Amino acid sequence: MLHQIWDAITGEHEGRTIKGTVILTKKNVLDFNDFNASILDKFHELFGRRVSLQLISAINPDPEQALRGKLGQPAYLENWITEDTPLITGDSEFGVTFDWDEEVGVPGAFIIRSSHDSEFYLKSLTLDDVPGHGRIHFVCNSWVYPADKYKTDRVFFANQTFLPSETPAPLIPYREDELVTLRGNGAGELKEWDRVYDYAYYNDLGEPDKGAKYVRPVLGGSSEYPYPRRGRTGRPPTKTDPETESRLPLLMSLNIYVPRDERFGHLKMSDFLAYGLKSVLQFLGPEFEALCVTHNEFDSFADTLKLYEGGIQLPEGSLLDDIRENIPFELLKELFQTDGEGLFKFPMPQVIAEDKTAWRTDEEFGREMLAGVNPVVVRRLQEFPPTSNLDPRVYGNQNSAITGDHIENNLDGWTIEEIYATRTLLFLQNNGTLKPLAIELSLPNPKGDQFGAISKVYTPAEDGVEASVWQLAKAYVAVNDSGYHQLISHWLNTHATIEPFVIATNRQLSVLHPIHKLLHPHFRDTMNINALARQALISAGGLLESTVFPGKYSMEMSSVLYKNWVFPEQGLPADLIKRGMAVEDKDAPLGLRLLIKDYPYAVDGLKIWSAIETWVHDYCHFYYTDDRSVQVDSELQSWWKELREEGHGDKKDEPWWPKMQTVKDLIDSCTIIIWVGSALHAAVNFGQYPYAGYCPNRPTISRRFMPEPGSKEYEELKENPEKAFLKTITAQLQTLLGISLIEILSRHSTDEVYLGQRDTPEWTTDAEPLEAFGRFGKDLGDIEDEIMEMNDDKKLRNRVGPVKMPYTLLFPTSQGGLTGKGIPNSVSI
Repeated sequence: MLHQIWDAITGEHEGRTIKGTVILTKKNVLDFNDFNASILDKFHELFGRRVSLQLISAINPDPEQALRGKLGQPAYLENWITEDTPLITGDSEFGVTFDWDEEVGVPGAFIIRSSHDSEFYLKSLTLDDVPGHGRIHFVCNSWVYPADKYKTDRVFFANQTFLPSETPAPLIPYREDELVTLRGNGAGELKEWDRVYDYAYYNDLGEPDKGAKYVRPVLGGSSEYPYPRRGRTGRPPTKTDPETESRLPLLMSLNIYVPRDERFGHLKMSDFLAYGLKSVLQFLGPEFEALCVTHNEFDSFADTLKLYEGGIQLPEGSLLDDIRENIPFELLKELFQTDGEGLFKFPMPQVIAEDKTAWRTDEEFGREMLAGVNPVVVRRLQEFPPTSNLDPRVYGNQNSAITGDHIENNLDGWTIEEIYATRTLLFLQNNGTLKPLAIELSLPNPKGDQFGAISKVYTPAEDGVEASVWQLAKAYVAVNDSGYHQLISHWLNTHATIEPFVIATNRQLSVLHPIHKLLHPHFRDTMNINALARQALISAGGLLESTVFPGKYSMEMSSVLYKNWVFPEQGLPADLIKRGMAVEDKDAPLGLRLLIKDYPYAVDGLKIWSAIETWVHDYCHFYYTDDRSVQVDSELQSWWKELREEGHGDKKDEPWWPKMQTVKDLIDSCTIIIWVGSALHAAVNFGQYPYAGYCPNRPTISRRFMPEPGSKEYEELKENPEKAFLKTITAQLQTLLGISLIEILSRHSTDEVYLGQRDTPEWTTDAEPLEAFGRFGKDLGDIEDEIMEMNDDKKLRNRVGPVKMPYTLLFPTSQGGLTGKGIPNSVSI
C-alpha cells in the first residue's frame, strides 16, 4: 500500500511563515437569538481573548512531552472583529499565520483553543505552502466550544488515513488521547459541549412518577427484554423507580443530549421541523385520549379525500383552541397546511394521485407486499397449512386454519405445493403479480392462551356484502402490517440496531482510521433522530403508541422481535434467501436467483447492494492487503469486540457474529452496515407518506371486530359499506396525527447527502479510494437509468401497478421534500 511520505525539512526555511485559511460558521449565523454572544466575542477579541491554533509535528517528537509531536507557537485567527458575517446561514473565512519552526517540520495535527463565550462550527484549516511538503488540508466539521468547557485540548488531524500501526509516532499519543476523551468516564449527566459517546439501556421511555399508566419496562440488559443500546445521556433516575431515567419536558425535546457533532445541522433542523415536532407534541396533552375515545369519524371515502382536496374542518373543542393559542400560525401552517380556521390540508399521496379507487384492488394489495412501504416481510410458504413457531405448551395450537378447500378454486390449475405466500396467502400468477387467496384472522382464546387461537378464514369476493367483508379483511392485514412495519422493519431493524455501530465507531476507531472514514457518512444524524424519537415518538403516551395497534406494548413487541435479530441476515441476499424469495444460483448475478422476477424492492435492492459491496471491497483491499492486517489492527479489533459485547450486548454470545479475522469478514460487515443505514432505511421510510398518507390504504388501528351475520354492524356493512369500513379503522383525529407525523418523516431535507456522495470532497488524500468512490457514484447513476427503464416496461406490472405509481424508493438521488425517492447515506430522519 502506498502512503504519504513525510518529507525531511532542512534549515533553509528558517524565518519563513506558513499562511493558513480557516473556514468556520459563527454561532450567531445559526442562532438568531444569540446576538449577545456575537457582541461578547468581538469584545473578547479586542482584549486578547482570542482563538489560537498550534501546529503539531508529525515527524519530530518532543522528548519533554513523552515523545508527543513537537508543538509550534500559537497563531491567532485574524480579523474576527472586521469580518462582516451576515445573519444568514453561511461560512466565514479567516486567515491565520504560523511562524515556521524547523523543529515542527510537517504538521500532522493542530490544537485549537477558543477564549470566546460562544461555540462556533469549525469546517476546515488549509495550509497552503508548508516548506518541503506543500498544501495540507484538515477536515474538521466539528463544534468548538470555549476552552474552559473542555478537560483536554481539541485536536484535529490532517486528512491522512493511517492504520494504527502505521501512524507517525509523534501523532500516536494524540490519536489515543482523542479516543479516550470520546469514551468519557461513564459518570455524570452529559452537557451539550461534552463529546462523549457511551451506552445506555432504553430506560427512558416511561414516566413512573406520573402513575402506573406511564410505567414501561427497561429494554436491554435482560433475557426478557433484550435490546440494542442507545446513547447515554446520564440524566438522574426518577423518584419512584431508580432503574428508570428521568425525562426532559416535551417542549425541551430539542435539548436532549447527543454528542454535539451528531446534532442536526441548521438547515436540517429548519427543514425537519420548522419546529414541526414541537407542534405535533401539542396533541399529546391530557385531552388527547378523550378525543380519541370519541372516535371522530369520516363518513365516506369522499370525506377522506377532503384532507387533500380542499381541507377538512376539525371539530371545535378545547384541544383545538389550545393549539391555536400555543402555536404561532406560521408554525401551525408549516405542520398542517391550514388556513388558520381549522381546515387541515395535506399533500396528495401518490397512491391516490392518479386513481382514487385502485388502492382497493386485490392486485394493488398484493403488489404493495413487493413494492410498497414494507416489502421486507413477504415470504415463500414452505409447508401447507402454515404452522406456528410458538410453543404449543404455552400458546396451544396456533397453526393455520386455512385448508385446501379455501384456496383450490383460485390456484389457476396449480397445486397447493406451488404457492408463494404469507399467513395471508397469495398466489404468484403467470403475469408476475400476487393474487390474494385467503386471509386468516385470529383472536386469543377466552379460556386462555394455552387453548390456542380462535381463527376464521376469509376468501376473495367481488359482489355484495361478501366483497365488503373481504375489503375489511384486507384492512385488518394492513393494520397488522403497519404496526410491524413501524416497530420492526423501520424502527428496530434500521434506527435502533444501527445506533450501537455509531457509538462504537466513534469510541474505538480514530478519525484517521480508514474504516472510520468509510462508515462515518452513514451515521449522520442517526443519534439525533433516535434521541428525538425517544422523547416524542416511542415513549409512554407518545405518538407511536397513539397511532399503531400495539399501543402501550409497542416497544415491548419490538424487544421480543429483537430476539430473532441476526446481524448477517440483515444483508439483502441473506434476507431474501431466508424468506424463500431467492435461491443460491452460481450462474446468476451475485450468485442469487429471485423466485419472483418482478419483485421491485429486491431487483433494485440487489443492484444497490452489489454497488455498495464493490465499493467496500475496493476500499478495504487498498488498506488491508491480507487477513493478518485485519487481525493485528488494534482499533478494529477493539471496535468489533465492543460492538458485540456492549452495543449489542444482549447478543454477545450468539455464534453468528463474524469473527473479524479476515478481509472478507470486514467487507461483509461494512457492506451490511452501509446497506442498513442507507438503502434498507430508504426503502422502508420514504414510502410512508406516498403509501400510508392515505389512511384507508394503510390503516394503523382497528377499532372493532369483523361483523358477524345477524348483528347490527353486519347490517350497517350491507347498507353503507364505506361508513362501516371507516368506523372500523383509524379514527379521524388519529388519522390527522398519524398523517402529520409521516409527512415530516417522509421528507428529505434540503442539505441531505445521498448514497455515492460526500459532504466533503477532500475526505481523503488517497487517490485509489477516491477513484473507487467515483466508480461507485457512476454505478449508482447507471442504476438510476435502469430503474427508469424498468418502470417504463409494461410487462413488469408490479413496478407501477393499478395505482399508476412507479417504484422509486431505491432510486439513489432526490431533491429535497416529499419525493418518494432517494437514498440518503444514513438513517437521518
